[in-house]
Amino acid sequence: MSKEHAFETLPLPSPTSYPRRIAVVGDLGLTSNTSTNVDHLIKNDPSLLLMVGDLSYANQYLTTGGKGASCYSCAFPDAPIRETYQPRWDGWGRFMEPLTSRVPMMVIEGNHEIEPQVTGITFKSHLTRFAVPSEESGPNNNFYYSFDAGGIHFIMLGAYVDYNSTGTQYAWLKEDLHRMDRTVTPWLIAAWHPPWYNSYSSHYQEFECMRQEMEALLYQYGVDIVFSGHVHAYERMNRVYNYSLDPCGPVYITVGDGGNIEEVDVDHADDPGKCPTAEDNIPEFGGVCHLNFSSGPAKGNFCWSKQPEWSAFRESSFGHGIFEVLNSTSALWTWHRNQDIYKEESSGDQIYIVRQPELCSASPGLKGNNETQIGRQKSETASISARRWKWVLSSFFMAFTAVNPINAISNCIWLR
Repeated sequence: MSKEHAFETLPLPSPTSYPRRIAVVGDLGLTSNTSTNVDHLIKNDPSLLLMVGDLSYANQYLTTGGKGASCYSCAFPDAPIRETYQPRWDGWGRFMEPLTSRVPMMVIEGNHEIEPQVTGITFKSHLTRFAVPSEESGPNNNFYYSFDAGGIHFIMLGAYVDYNSTGTQYAWLKEDLHRMDRTVTPWLIAAWHPPWYNSYSSHYQEFECMRQEMEALLYQYGVDIVFSGHVHAYERMNRVYNYSLDPCGPVYITVGDGGNIEEVDVDHADDPGKCPTAEDNIPEFGGVCHLNFSSGPAKGNFCWSKQPEWSAFRESSFGHGIFEVLNSTSALWTWHRNQDIYKEESSGDQIYIVRQPELCSASPGLKGNNETQIGRQKSETASISARRWKWVLSSFFMAFTAVNPINAISNCIWLR
């Protein structure tokens, strides 16, 4: 008989109720870096764990001698299948048990969960081991789904199944976005494994096709934040849409730095000699849509010559993120590096994200909801004491200047 465990369920949909803390992590694996990261994450006491793909790396554990391969098909071109080493999956599950036995974990698949087998079977371990609310949210498959956690509506998208605008996932996404009520769930957060915006050489423009198919729809409905992994480093973007700075675009955050066996990515596409070629970074699913920039400082080029303007902060360190919603318009995002576990009140990156629905109207079908949000925003703002905001602002400047003393005010991001 297994041990009995208890956990607290997520709050019901409400604009005034939110999970206490949401941990976000990707590309975790099972290494000493993973162990440090998870220990640190547990100390941060989350009430929900968001896993953005690439969990156990069981698909290449034996073949690579436990060292991993950044490009499996390149290192082993004659291998007809990927591993699906179940003892590694079991070990990963036992390792995560102290956390997942008491904290709900919501997952989305990454490329390391594909695990293609001789008979054409894929994702077998992932589909067997993880239950998600796909039936309740409509798609009736575990590759993409949505759920509510208090006043947050989460959309978990599949990058390794059909994402074309003519496909079933797109049709489901459109219907799900149309159904949501921003008066009940003001925050709209999306997550999938490979990032659309990425200034690292690794996986650069790899899922450009998916961006071209889906970005306009997510922008139309006013997605606030997008979490991804895949790139083994941390990067936070400025608000962006179609590679242009946009005050109504989402904040894209990459947290593929969980601790995996492939180590961290350190090269940027804008570093001298590090720009990938158009033949590099071919996705394991979908087409190739690599493009040269048509406007801005990188016009006519495949890569920027400096850090892109839409890339706000990037660092090659292992870690995880904590997302804390304060109310229907304000939230705190903190990225905790592994090395910060040894320091009190230390973080690698910290920002306040503030929604401003009065400035960025979403889909016409949701306009009335935005107007209702404005009224709620005013009442919530009035209910926060001057002392509270004084503490928030001082903490914000202290936390941010410890990391980057330059242009500290830019660390407050304003959104819908």
